Amino acid sequence: MKIGVVVFPGSNCDRDAEYCFGSIMGHDVVRLWHKEATLPSLDLVVIPGGFSYGDYLRSGALARFSPIMEAVSAYAEADGKILGICNGFQVLCEAGLLPGALRMNSPKRFVCKNINLLPEVKHNMPTAGLDPTRPLLIPIAHGEGSYYADRDTLSALRVNGQILFRYCDADGKVSDTVNPNGSVDNIAGISSKNHCVVGMMPHPERACDAKQGNTDGLKLLQSLLRFWAKV
Repeated sequence: MKIGVVVFPGSNCDRDAEYCFGSIMGHDVVRLWHKEATLPSLDLVVIPGGFSYGDYLRSGALARFSPIMEAVSAYAEADGKILGICNGFQVLCEAGLLPGALRMNSPKRFVCKNINLLPEVKHNMPTAGLDPTRPLLIPIAHGEGSYYADRDTLSALRVNGQILFRYCDADGKVSDTVNPNGSVDNIAGISSKNHCVVGMMPHPERACDAKQGNTDGLKLLQSLLRFWAKV
């Protein structure tokens, strides 16, 4: 696959994404500067984590107006595949490419640690290649990661199979006590209705190499890419 990684001023996980998708997974990776108004021919666009534009105003709020985001939006309209990680998830929500919003963590402090994720798995979801009974250990690092959506939006997400990951404990139990940021319904990642756009707060690219002591993130990304290769 040919994968483009978008770089904004303040992005700091673009190299992690490039290393994971390129050096570990063996894909052709190109870097896309935020001022570019067009996209090359790509199989996937990755919007990485970091602090785009210093997180001024709101996380992702200014990046949403970068020239490249018009091209990314057009790419999404053509059923292009997009993955937003952490700050990238925030950007996608600000741009209206995913429903809902990311708010300040509850409690109001930056959270950086490994957490457990329970994948919601069905054959027609990007998580189809994962085991629904096995939690994934994935790092998080964010200050505004509390996902919020109103009641009607949450209902639609559930009906359409758009909720991909929830925060859980090591045994796969989903509860408020293991929710690291106050996300509604323990939501850690969602997709668009057509499953072509995925956003998540955890960082799978930071758990993709045996040298990191954990390859659960690699399993997660492999599932997404295998699914997208078929649709």
